[in-house]
Amino acid sequence: MASLYPSPPPLSITANNGASGASLSFGSFLFKNPKSKASKVAKPSQYYVSRVSCKATKDDNDTVEPTNDLGMFDRRDMLIGLGAGLYGTTATLTNESLSLAAPILAPDLSKCHEVAPVQGDPINCCPPFSSNIIDFEFPLNPKVKVRQAAHLVDETYIKNYKEAVRRMKALPADDPRNFTQQANIHCAYCDGAYPQPGFSDTEHVVQVHQSWLFFPFHRWYLYFYEKILASLIVDLDPDFTIPFWNWDNPKGMTIPSFYAEFDSPLYDTLRDPNSQPPKLINLNYSSDGEIPVDKTITPEEQVLSNLRVMYTQLVSGSKTPSLFFGCAFRACDTENPGQGSVESSPHGPVHVWTGRPWGGESHGEDMGNLYSAARDPIFYSHHANVDRLWPIWKSLGGNRRDIDDCDWLESEFLFYDENKNLVRVKVKDSLDTKKLGYVYQDVDIPWLRAKASSPQQGRVPKGSNKKRSDQGTKFPLALDSIVTTVVKRPKKRRSKEEKEQEEEVLVIEGIQFEEHFGIKFDVYINDEDVGLGGPIKTEFAGSFVHVPHKHKHGKEKKIKTRQRFGITDLLEDLGAEDDESVLVTLVPMFKRGHVTIEGIKIEFDRYGRRCYCIGRYWMRLKLMITTISLRGLMLAKRRSFFLYQLPMPDLWFLHQE
Repeated sequence: MASLYPSPPPLSITANNGASGASLSFGSFLFKNPKSKASKVAKPSQYYVSRVSCKATKDDNDTVEPTNDLGMFDRRDMLIGLGAGLYGTTATLTNESLSLAAPILAPDLSKCHEVAPVQGDPINCCPPFSSNIIDFEFPLNPKVKVRQAAHLVDETYIKNYKEAVRRMKALPADDPRNFTQQANIHCAYCDGAYPQPGFSDTEHVVQVHQSWLFFPFHRWYLYFYEKILASLIVDLDPDFTIPFWNWDNPKGMTIPSFYAEFDSPLYDTLRDPNSQPPKLINLNYSSDGEIPVDKTITPEEQVLSNLRVMYTQLVSGSKTPSLFFGCAFRACDTENPGQGSVESSPHGPVHVWTGRPWGGESHGEDMGNLYSAARDPIFYSHHANVDRLWPIWKSLGGNRRDIDDCDWLESEFLFYDENKNLVRVKVKDSLDTKKLGYVYQDVDIPWLRAKASSPQQGRVPKGSNKKRSDQGTKFPLALDSIVTTVVKRPKKRRSKEEKEQEEEVLVIEGIQFEEHFGIKFDVYINDEDVGLGGPIKTEFAGSFVHVPHKHKHGKEKKIKTRQRFGITDLLEDLGAEDDESVLVTLVPMFKRGHVTIEGIKIEFDRYGRRCYCIGRYWMRLKLMITTISLRGLMLAKRRSFFLYQLPMPDLWFLHQE
């Protein structure tokens, strides 16, 4: 049974001969005093997680792997969990301090390197260097401002907004507040410009997409962008906030008019001319012109399709934190563990729909490619709406809540503020927008009422006569045509209580493709009449969407990831709760030959399985774990011991291997 965010595996601890004076401290609240052989007990903060030290060692094939001082490769088996959320890492019992924990740490700006676009010379996305870093502190008694819907702002606001962006673009090129420098932040964090601390390879990079970092990173990004803009027009509007592009509401489903004015600093020439107002956005958009689509779809049908996308991705398909935020991404992990529902769609299609069509010298710039997306001012309004969906999702109740894994809460980023200070921020400080000084304007949310009422409801677009492959599908396979396969369910006839405890999840595993391609495929459950009906069909489970990007050195790098779809509600709607298996259909919406799939399975995501950070409950157990002397246990050089995790109360013991 899959847990919400599985704890890292047990810790292997290796002792060296001659270390008889060394001592082992269990718990991230124990630190070694460099001036003494004894250990000092430090008072933990509420969310304290100490840091992991990852070292890179090349093998004969120049493959870089994390390793300890003994050359033993550990990756995340370096990381241990203490039922209440305490983590540690592989330790060698030398005179050096033990290194602990696994959040993604703030990058080292001095290690930033160029990234390569799909074509052309490498691009320097790196910010101006500074070694002076300050830690973020909440403003005292901040005034809570309101971010407005872009289609509802008045002319005075639009005038001030244009002036703010004009002034930002006029700043010196080496000013970290300059518009291009701000756009480069996204390029650097999204295209592999920052190696994880301790690494220099292209596999272990700081990546804020395809994982649980997506939402908090972009919230912080917008926060500082907004603060800089506001500081530049404090003489015009001291309460300035950025607008959100309300593309989930029929009244906001076109590009806001002030972004489409040719002489405006908010205009970007690198947009799809076919997406200009009054064209309605398509939240299930695919850029591949070879896929047959219905060109005669009415505005009413497009609105219905968009609202169904929103309902599927926010209500029925993401009822747990892992489904909404994405998969865990910890220190020493390689990138792309798996994106959440909203990051895939509607976030991805909005990017691709807005940017230039692919073809010739175009690779989706600006919005349709991650290295260039933030060069378009509309990017920030797009992501403001994505950010707005976070508190809306939590307000829906049930098990929809923020992640309480310490490795998520303690993950870090660096941003320059309105005073050109380099600020280190943590995910845990981004969870409450009111503490950050903003909320979103209340507008109608019609997609909450957009649940499909019966199977195959709605009009199926033309071009749905593709033949699907045989049902005896063998994996791995190239997704170059419609694929159907039967997937066995681990459980059936689940009670209401069981459904409240566990979400049934469809997992598409081992999705592999070259990352510079834009990828999209739709997923259907028990769709006997295979077509391209999209979100208007009840059988529609969701989509996998990848917005293209590229890493350094111009190498053709392949991504390997997975996508998870919550299907408990969908199976109820289809009357398939008692079925032993389901028919899964994958419909590729791209040119052939780009994607391979390793397998499809169903698992369960358990609700309510929480892990707590040190300081919340550990001290209440009155179990203070102190230094354990290893004298007398040193029987041989490099003798290994293992720590094992026990159920609550949290206890640890040494087991000799």
